Formats: sequence, C-alpha cells, structure tokens
Amino acid sequence: MSRSIRGFALVVLAGVSLQAQEPAPPAETAPANPPAAAPASASRNANDPQPYDRVITKEARSAKGVFTVHQIRDRYYFEIAKAQLGREFLFNVRIAKTTIGVGNGGDEINDLVVRWELNGNKVNLRNVNYAVTADPKTPVALAVKAANNDTILMTFPVAAFSKGGAPVIEVSRLYSSDVPEFGVRQRLGATGMDGSRSFIERVSPYPENVEAESTQTFTRAQGNGAPAFNGMRPGSASVVVHYSMVKLPEDPMKPRLFDERVGYFSTSMLDYSREEHRAPLVRYIARWRLEKKNPAAAVSDPVKPIVFYIDAATPMKWREWLKKGVEDWQPAFEAAGFSHAITAEMAPTHEEDPDFSPEDSRFSVIRWMPSTVENAFGPHISDPRTGEILNAEILFYHNIMNLESDWYFLQASPLDPRAQKLPLPDDLMGRLIEYVIAHEIGHTLGLEHNMKASSTYPQEKVRDKDWLHKMGHTPSIMDYARFNYVAQPEDNIPVEDLVPRIGPYDTFAVKWGYGPIDAKTPEDEKVKLNEWARAQDTTPWLRFSTAGAAGADFGELTEAVGDADAVKSSALGLKNLQRVAKILMAATTSKPGEPYDDLGEIYGRMLAQWTLEMNHVAAVVGTFDSQTKYSGQEGRLYTPVPKARQQAAMRFLAENAFATPSWAIDPEILRRIEPIGVLSRIRNAQNSILTNLLSSARFARLSEQQAIDGSAAFAPEDFLTAVRRAIWRELDSDRVHIDNYRRNLQHSWLELANAKVNSNPPPAQSMVSPDEKPFYRAELRKLSAKIASALDKAADRETRAHLQGARDQIARILDPRFTQGANNTGAANRVAFDGFASIASPDACWPDYIILP
Repeated sequence: MSRSIRGFALVVLAGVSLQAQEPAPPAETAPANPPAAAPASASRNANDPQPYDRVITKEARSAKGVFTVHQIRDRYYFEIAKAQLGREFLFNVRIAKTTIGVGNGGDEINDLVVRWELNGNKVNLRNVNYAVTADPKTPVALAVKAANNDTILMTFPVAAFSKGGAPVIEVSRLYSSDVPEFGVRQRLGATGMDGSRSFIERVSPYPENVEAESTQTFTRAQGNGAPAFNGMRPGSASVVVHYSMVKLPEDPMKPRLFDERVGYFSTSMLDYSREEHRAPLVRYIARWRLEKKNPAAAVSDPVKPIVFYIDAATPMKWREWLKKGVEDWQPAFEAAGFSHAITAEMAPTHEEDPDFSPEDSRFSVIRWMPSTVENAFGPHISDPRTGEILNAEILFYHNIMNLESDWYFLQASPLDPRAQKLPLPDDLMGRLIEYVIAHEIGHTLGLEHNMKASSTYPQEKVRDKDWLHKMGHTPSIMDYARFNYVAQPEDNIPVEDLVPRIGPYDTFAVKWGYGPIDAKTPEDEKVKLNEWARAQDTTPWLRFSTAGAAGADFGELTEAVGDADAVKSSALGLKNLQRVAKILMAATTSKPGEPYDDLGEIYGRMLAQWTLEMNHVAAVVGTFDSQTKYSGQEGRLYTPVPKARQQAAMRFLAENAFATPSWAIDPEILRRIEPIGVLSRIRNAQNSILTNLLSSARFARLSEQQAIDGSAAFAPEDFLTAVRRAIWRELDSDRVHIDNYRRNLQHSWLELANAKVNSNPPPAQSMVSPDEKPFYRAELRKLSAKIASALDKAADRETRAHLQGARDQIARILDPRFTQGANNTGAANRVAFDGFASIASPDACWPDYIILP
C-alpha cells in the first residue's frame, strides 16, 4: 500500500462507509457539544430546529470529513461546518452498477457545480452555472448575475445547529429520489422511479469529498415510445447510482486557453467583461495541475504526480501491462519538463486498507469491468472554472480483449506468426492491453482523438522498418489506427513495431498543454503557445484534426493506416486480407470439440475490415487536405484533392469494392457457419461502400469544387457516370451475364437512386445540392437506354428478368404515378415497396409485394 493512501487514512476518520444494511453500533464520533437550540416551548413550530442531541442521538453512527455525516437507521444527516457554507463543489452522478441491458456500469450521467447556503432555518442546495461569467470587479457583472441566478435544486429544513453554529440537515431524499437535474431517469429512458424499492447503500465522507451510493428502481411503461440508446425495456430495473461531491480548489489553477490546433477537451464560458463588441467564448483546456518541485530545473519531479491505482479485481497476469500503459506517457511529460509525472500503483485490497474505495474521488482508478461490452473508456471530471482535472478513471471492459484479438489477427497475422492461431499468447495479449490503456490514459490527460494523425506520415513510411521503429505507423496513439495492416511480409517489420505507441504528436500535445510558461495570466501565455503550435507548419505529423471539417478531410478517418494515400494502402491491405482468408479456418478451429463460433465471428469481421478499407478510398472523392490555421499563418485551410487522385480512387473502387470479393467466398467456411447468408453479407458490405460514396454531402462538395475550380475539379456528372459504369459494367459486354452478387449490387444502386430522386430532405440540410435530383434522373435515363440495348444480349433467363425488372423500376422511380399492366388483362395493380408507391412487373425480381386496392 502506498504512503499516500495510508496518509489519508491517518488524518481523520475519513472513508468510513455508513451502510444502511448494517445494525447501528454505538456512536463513534458523535459530537459531545451541548445543544445550541433554545429549550422547547409551547410556541415552538414543529419545523423549527431541535436541540442537537435530540436529532443526533446516541444511536447515530458518525464520520468526519469535509462534512460530518451522521446515520440513524436509514436516515442520513449532513453537518455542514460554517467554513463549507457558500463553498463550491463539483457534484458528479454516474451509474456504478446496472442491470443487464440498461446502460453500462461506470457511465457518467451528469456533473454540475453546487453550493450549500444557509437561509434562516433552511439550507438551499443551489446549482452554480458557469456558462456565462464576468469579472466581479466590472459593472457588467451585476447584469450577468441577474441574468444567471443560481437554481435551487433542493431545500432542506435545519434539523438542529451544532454548538459552533453548523446546520444539521437530513439529506436522505437527495440520494433516494428522482432529482431531474441529475438526469438518471432520463438517461435510462424510464418513466418513473419506485421509492419503495429504492434505498441508500452508503454515504462516505472524506477530507475533500463526499461519496454516496443508492440503489434506485426505475420503471418503464409498456408502449412508451422507443427506449433510449442502451436504455431500459418496459418493466423494472434496479441500478446503483454513485454520487461524488468534490470540493473545488480554494486556490484555482491558472488555466490554459484552448487552441483548435491542438486536441484537448475543454470547458467554456461566455465572458461579458472582455473589451470586445461581443461576448467571446472563453475556453480552457482540461489538464491536471502539474507544478515543478524545482521551478529552476529544466526537468523536475512534480509537487503532486498523477497517480492511477489498478483495481484489485484485475487479473494478476494483466496488471503489469496496465501499469506499463500508464507509464508509457512518462517520456512525453519529460519533454514537457516533468520527471515521474505519471505513475501506476496497485490499489490496496479491503484487508490492506479498509478505507480505500475506488469511488473515492481522491483516487484515479483503472477498473476491470466484468462485462461482455467490447470497449474501454477514460472519463474525467474537471473544475469548470479552470479546466483542472480533479479525478479520472478508466473502465476496462473484459471483452475488449476479444475485440483487440480479432483486430490483430485480421490486420497483423500475415506479419506476426504468434497471431496465426487463436487465442493469442499472453505476451501478445498483454501488449494489446497496454496499447488500449495507453490510449485511454491519453483521454484522462485531457487529449481528444486525433483521427488525422495517420494520414500525416508519407504513405511509403508505413513500410519502412527504420521509420517504424523510431516513429511508429501513426504519430498519435489517440488516433484509431490500430495495427499496421499495410506492411507486407517481405518488409520484415519486427512484431513489436506493429502496435501503436505514444508518438510525436502525443509528445508535442503534452508539451503544449503541460509545459510551464512564465506568465501571469492565460492571455500572457498566448504568444508562447502560438509559437509552439506553429511547429505544425513545417512538421505535418504534429497536426490535429481540423475543426469544422465535418468529414470533408480525406485524412480524418477511423481505423486507417497510411491514409496519406488510401489507394496504395488499401491495395496492400487487401493483399493481407486475402492472406488472412487462407488461414482463417486453421486459426479458429484448433480446439477439437468446440463449435464454429469463432470462425463465424472472425469471418464477419473480415468482411467488415474489407468494407472499412474500401471506404477509406471512397473518402478521397470530393474531399480536401486541411490544416487548422490561425491569423498569421500562410496558406488556405482547405486544399481540394487533385482531380487525378479522385479519378484514381474511383477506378480502384470499380476494380475492387464493386467487384465481387471472390477471395472471401469459401464454401468450406460458409457451409460451417450458416445455411444462408453470404449473398446478404456481400450485398450489405458493398451497399455500405456505395451509400458512403453517394452521400449527399460528397455530391455537394463536388458541385462546389466545380463551381470554384472549373475544369480542374472532378465534375459531379463525371463522378456519377463513373459510379454507374462501375456498377453496371456488364451492359457494355457483347454477351451480358449478371450473377447473383452483381444483381444485388445493382439493386442497391437503384434503391439509392430512388431515394435521391424521390425523397425530400428538409431545407435545413444545407449539404444537399439542388443539382442532385436532376443529375440522378439523368443517370437513370441513360441507364434505361443502356438496358434496352442490352436486353437482346442477355446470356440467360435470370439476367434478362433482372434487366427487365430494373428497367421497370427505373420507370417507376422517374414517375411514381406511372402504371403498367401487372397481368395479361392489363389491370394496373399499385404495390408498396421500400416505402415508395410502385407497380408490379411480371418480370420484376423484388420479393414480398403487398397488393394495394
């Protein structure tokens, strides 16, 4: 056990959990002060404060901390010292434990700043809003205060006063009732809360905080709309809600101003006291308070390091890997001037320190969650006044190991012999855990995702053995670059260089956010911060995702490697996937007597990986290369991708994404995992790529690029023609044969064209060009003519029926009122299909017609 934990336990009787279920022993620390209230009289109001010892009786179990907490049976009282009245606390609400299917344990619900204030014989709990502010020394501060009055969340009658004048209030309902501002019921999508099935588990005071937990049972009525995302179904659900109330620092940290060029989470407010003609949005980055022990030293230990405690529930064999994931960040902090700035320690067990709790906000904890969720995340809570991170935790869900294992197999097994059979060996699995933890630690340090990072290295470098050893295949572990699927077996890349690590962007960002600057105010730091940020001008891999790009930058992709040239990288990735397909059976069926579940799961994820890589190429069309720049930096923010590169991307998609992936269609696999499904799998994958490629936002960008750049741009009409020819290329053959897979893809194209022509997007969708509908109508007319010419060349009945049905469907798309005899009598039967009114054709191939009168 660390000295820091033991030190906390010795200061005061803190961390004593007052459990509602336990019998109440004699009082431990009940005040012995005589009552402060006047003797009872006939005129006393029943709601007036009572003598102290009539309220806090000998039955009370008491514990001291920032507040003294008293428990009497199932009632809880706060004794609030005068020094704490009017002080501001950060009140955080999260789900600690949940019922299966109702959210996730660890989910944050809300956090807000609160203040306890005494008003006569009542104590008000107010919500302090920092969305708007002003320097209290300025006249406008009065107007801001009047426009931003603090909301009263709850009022408590004073039950008694201590001898020192501290009010004593019963706070049970704060933790056992539905407080709208806490938002638990709303987050779960519940319709009500059942107080008879809700109760407080414990309330634990500590020197700077109060932690509480309560079991709350919520109900959801039948037929009350769709449940919230990951929300509860009709019926009942009991969850454990954790409340953390942390005293904000008396001496606020000097904040650091936010800069869009470097990716930090931030807190913001409108400041009406600035000398500007409009109230500016002032944003401060989220970061820990790091101060040098020796300010004169170039590198110094911090006064208070960042310490993460590893949950005692963590399996033994993974503990060192979690510790490594935390301490991988130490070199980045050394570059910022701090040695030993971040460390990891094992959390003590209950036997080693009964006062330690992972919910105690003094401690930042990596928690191992027994959950089938394939995820991990690292939330933090910060001071809204300055952005100072006060507490953080990482929730590591057990089954993320399965996701990481599958990804590594699919992306790196052709390069790493250890990964050519599942399950992965412990040393490799441990390295993958280290990678996940290091990424989540980045979030707890205040860093956002940087999806642009992987596109800033020259494409050829991700196969360069020397470069990879020094720089990694992505400059930021905060990217979703995963594992190096671009490198080839002949490149002989050492296996330790296939997994991302802390990169040059991460080191740059930590220095920018944490490096000490000798300045009195945040504004005085701007010159130095701008100087540091300008390093991005000459070193592209220090850049962050462009604010406001909204998907318009081809390099801001998830799950991409080498996306500086997605065509070359995806071609190499495809080679590796074809290698994976050949070892898929052997890798997943090494355990006799086991079902083929692993084979089915990995096969599905293999197609998903192919879809991802094809979508990386689709992203090249109609996009830009961008860099966030501020005044004084030369050049534009957005540079269109050259026309030739966009056309090359279209050719690649025609030859790969829209060609049937025969390498993935293996009867030996398919007949082991399902009786039917491969046609749907391939169609869904290709439809995903096609839908992405034909997005309205992409068409609008192409249209605007043509308007600005003229013939230098990839014209939207040429783009749509290229897509149509790729999907319907068989029509140009002397003998037209269209197989099942290609028919499916062509059906997808017709459905998308139908949606483009006959849907009416709301006017608010500014990314929809008015040219889109007429251009698609033109493409449909061209296609109808091509089909008419190709009908006589049909090589088989299936192809002919498909082409006739496609031509009929085009007629319906172009004019939904069009009718055609659905039988020999010429009767016009209107039918509903896919949400559009249409007509049945005797040659149509569409299933499930519903005949309408």
